[in-house]
Amino acid sequence: MSRRTILFIRWGVFVLACAFLYLRLAKHGDLVGFAEVFRGRDPDMLFGALGVVLLLMVLNWGLESMKWRMLVRGIEPVSFAEAFKATIAGTSIGMITPNRVGEFVGRVLFLAPENRIPASFATAVGSIAQFVITLLFGTVGLIALILTAQADGAGPQSVAWIALCAVVAVCTLLLYFTPDLLRAVVARLPIVRKWERHAAVLEGFRTRLLLIVLLFSALRYVVFTVQFIIILQVLAGVGIGDSLMAIPVAFLFSTLIPTVMLTELGVRGSVAVALISPQVTYDKGVFLASTALWLVNIALPALSGSIILLVARIRSTSKA
Repeated sequence: MSRRTILFIRWGVFVLACAFLYLRLAKHGDLVGFAEVFRGRDPDMLFGALGVVLLLMVLNWGLESMKWRMLVRGIEPVSFAEAFKATIAGTSIGMITPNRVGEFVGRVLFLAPENRIPASFATAVGSIAQFVITLLFGTVGLIALILTAQADGAGPQSVAWIALCAVVAVCTLLLYFTPDLLRAVVARLPIVRKWERHAAVLEGFRTRLLLIVLLFSALRYVVFTVQFIIILQVLAGVGIGDSLMAIPVAFLFSTLIPTVMLTELGVRGSVAVALISPQVTYDKGVFLASTALWLVNIALPALSGSIILLVARIRSTSKA
């Protein structure tokens, strides 16, 4: 990759990230209606909750950085500081790609050019682990939500949804813990077939490492669930019990629904309102809570990441 290409990516990501935030924040401009959510709220409670959520955001991406560092350790050792910087930089590219699948691009740019392709496959393992956790918790939440809503038992459509999620979760889990199978699947994908030899890195992951990565993914899931619970409590008055049932399902559907740069926030907000708002009387608070979580966990790191890409020293040539 040439220096000109890297420079183009840096400025392109920065401009797109800024444009995305402007368009999205300007679109939902019902300031009078949304201002009602904050009336009567204790300012100290609001700022205190924001402070806790921001600290949890740092913990969230810190856990992801440690996870990524473990996955690429056998390819190119990196310090925690470098891993954190690369992870945050990846969020800026992830924000402008469907379902944030491009996060790995920003990360591997911080590695030596000859290590970027195998590191991309290693990064994919971390994404699969997070997807597995989302499916598992989401399926459990879906079962709880359906059984609570339908006291006389789940209908055929509900059972079909549960069965589908369970089958996908089991298949993904099997794929995750079978590196040979994962490599075989990769070898049959036309878009990455020419890099199949680099996928050999997948066979080096042992079960113990995969379990640790899965544990870190679960810890991340707990962190941003706690964030959402706090925000929903403060802005919408949603109880912990209702949140614990609805949040995993909201995360599940937000993950499964294809999104691109200009639709992710709308999808997240609409899913949250649809699942949580029927249980409370204030849907604007639920939407604001979902938006606040997105701003803290995605938008703020993405803006920081775009700046990191602008100033970081990225290698454009292989080692001699």
